[in-house]
Amino acid sequence: MIQNLVDGILVGSVLSLGAIGLTLVMHMLRFANFSHAELLSIGAYAALVFDAVFSALLPPLAASIGPLSMTWALVLALVAAVGVTGASALAIDRLVFRRVRAKGSELSMVFASFGVAMIIRNVMGLVFGLGTHLYSKDIVFAVVVSRDPMLLIKPDQVFVLGAALLVMVALHLMLSRTTLGFALRAVAENPTLAQVNGVNLGRMIALVWVLGGGLAAIAGVFYGLTNQISPMIGRDLVLPVFAATIVGGIGSVYGAVLGGFVVGIAANLALAVLPSGYSPSVPFLIILAVLLVRPNGLFGEARA
Repeated sequence: MIQNLVDGILVGSVLSLGAIGLTLVMHMLRFANFSHAELLSIGAYAALVFDAVFSALLPPLAASIGPLSMTWALVLALVAAVGVTGASALAIDRLVFRRVRAKGSELSMVFASFGVAMIIRNVMGLVFGLGTHLYSKDIVFAVVVSRDPMLLIKPDQVFVLGAALLVMVALHLMLSRTTLGFALRAVAENPTLAQVNGVNLGRMIALVWVLGGGLAAIAGVFYGLTNQISPMIGRDLVLPVFAATIVGGIGSVYGAVLGGFVVGIAANLALAVLPSGYSPSVPFLIILAVLLVRPNGLFGEARA
């Protein structure tokens, strides 16, 4: 049970990063973007490509960092993947969602997001194949933290959790201490009022896409560090990411963080009492339970 709890916290940190961008987009543009989870795939595969390029150009960067399977080349690849994924999210909005938003309804955008998700998933499979990939083929052994109860933790897991928390703290400081953060929060709360007060709505929407894409890239790379990556990452994570968003409350960054940990911990604790085949149903149950008790989520507020 303790092992499931620890694994759930790790999964929750990844889901939280993925849910932050989704909750802002859903709150500002009022549509459920089912293609958001595919940004994790773009980030994961972009890092895979840049990792190979940097390792080939500068072989010393291919050395592992201490006990981690992560290399210095992958660190640089992560930075590059954030830029690529943020630009990809913005391009998707410019090419698809902005045009649908101008002529159609929120429901049209939801259907468009399904199409975008399928296109991205199939392009990933076409380019990289349907098999799985690893950032490193080195075997990293878990450290025995406790024998009674048995608790095993890999160095990569500790790094992912710590790095994810640092990213969340940095995002909190940006939202609460900078003018840009104040403007972003104002647009998320009331776009019309923020625009009246001089906030450039178009720039804020672009920032949300870039920010959400960057966070999704980090989540995708962190997921790939502790799992195999495949074109199915988006399909496997779309429901947990949505569950985290709904549980926390649409529009609440801090709710998305909490929701990610709630969903991750609950799904992994369920493995202790349920067959693994039933684990994917846990996010559904969490969504239903939260909607019955608090229809707007734990931190969400009613919005006209």
